[in-house]
Amino acid sequence: MTYAETLAFLYAQLPMFQRVGEAGFKKGLGNIEALAALLGHPERQFRAVHVAGTNGKGSSSNLLAATLQAAGYKVGLYTSPHLREFTERIKVNGQDLAPEYLVAWVEKWWPQFAPVQPSFFEMCVALAYSYFAEQRVDVAIVEVGLGGRLDSTNIITPLVSLITNISYDHQNLLGDTLPEIAGEKAGIIKPGVPVVISQTQPEIAAVFEHKARELGAPLLFADQHYRVTPVGEAAPDAATQTVQIRGAAELDAVALALAGDYQRLNVAGVLATLAELRRQGFVIPEAAVRTGLGQVGRLTGFRGRWTILGRRPLVVCDTGHNEAGIRFVTAQLARLPYRQLHFVLGAVNDKDVTKMLGLLPADARYYFCQADIPRALPAAELAERAAAAGLRGTVYGPVGAAVAAARAAAAADDVVFIGGSTFVVAEVAELYSA
Repeated sequence: MTYAETLAFLYAQLPMFQRVGEAGFKKGLGNIEALAALLGHPERQFRAVHVAGTNGKGSSSNLLAATLQAAGYKVGLYTSPHLREFTERIKVNGQDLAPEYLVAWVEKWWPQFAPVQPSFFEMCVALAYSYFAEQRVDVAIVEVGLGGRLDSTNIITPLVSLITNISYDHQNLLGDTLPEIAGEKAGIIKPGVPVVISQTQPEIAAVFEHKARELGAPLLFADQHYRVTPVGEAAPDAATQTVQIRGAAELDAVALALAGDYQRLNVAGVLATLAELRRQGFVIPEAAVRTGLGQVGRLTGFRGRWTILGRRPLVVCDTGHNEAGIRFVTAQLARLPYRQLHFVLGAVNDKDVTKMLGLLPADARYYFCQADIPRALPAAELAERAAAAGLRGTVYGPVGAAVAAARAAAAADDVVFIGGSTFVVAEVAELYSA
């Protein structure tokens, strides 16, 4: 089969959460453990850092990978979902998985995997672990897909676990309260394995403390040891920000290539995780930290977090899509000077859209769209719900049509924002040359 035929085959054979939602999620580790056994347990053949959380786990994973690459290590990186190409999910030193490898791997292993009836994500994790073992990576940064306790990635025993911000998302699968959701994320904590919590959230701190104490896992709340603050008044439309770091590390004038105020919440967790890796023998000089934080896009190909796509008008996209993510986005937008805000908005049908809409600025002009996936909420239905929340705009079908209309209507001193869903951002062609 060709690469395209292989992907089409997998999509046809396996339920994919990215496309269909809950039907593509299988609770439990039985399937992935069966696949790992068939592969000869590749998850035991490389060292890893495991990263969970509601928001910030993708950014943190990429920052960790970039820094370790800059320190000279061969680094595997597993993230999900992909934006444009499936092969973005699995990287070694910033290079996407070769399409030819996927084709050969599926041809070799599918006959043995078929009786297990794995999900698409379970196949992806098996593929990633197999590839990292074969590539003999020095360390792999593994991002949890959904939750933690029952996520397919959770068959590794990492060197350190990192848990980022916890917010409301996937309540139908993870629980209706923050402590319940935190309990699922805490499921990646392993006996005796150090765990770093990026952000102290008083309402759920006890969840992590209890789990770590139960398993004898050393626990550290990173923001109690590292203070990351901006240096000077950065331009609100800057693609990078300059920060200073105080506390357990003392660094001045550090360039952070991920703009957006919320990224500073992730840096403390990244620094604490790197410090733990140093304690375990990794050599990570200050220069590597500065390079990793400052050049993450170049080193790992990371995209989609407060990415500047154009100026005059300023065009920005961000993949924030749950309550906390939208709060971060709206706070960042509020700092921008503009005459009119043009908001290209799409959503998926299994999110609490009403809550999201209630957080969005009422004075923006909305361009409603839907991504090209089965999970997408129809643009017309999104517009109806938005109108009930006091938001007005025009219905467009495809993402590209909505983006084009917004850009055409915007004056030089306006702002065009594109978001509401990872899958909306994924269809913005300019993202891949930004």
